[in-house]
Amino acid sequence: MTTSTLPLGTVVLTAGAAATLPTTDISKALRRHAKGDDGDLCAEDRAANREARACGYRVLSSYRTEDRTKFWILTEADRSVTTVLLPEEY
Repeated sequence: MTTSTLPLGTVVLTAGAAATLPTTDISKALRRHAKGDDGDLCAEDRAANREARACGYRVLSSYRTEDRTKFWILTEADRSVTTVLLPEEY
């Protein structure tokens, strides 16, 4: 995990995420994402995120709700927008 906080910009939810995901799970995941906890990513994707944070690229994290629904959080390279979405909405 990184020690600096990732700027999230404006946080938006896709229609599927808004209809499916509990707000408590979204809030918890956003905090983790901002702190550098990538969630359920493989080692290769974690390494890509470390580079993305350092070089200003897009950052993608993957989480699951308490009922195991998978969702992603994607922060754009310019850090202006962070999107919460279901994988099938990508």
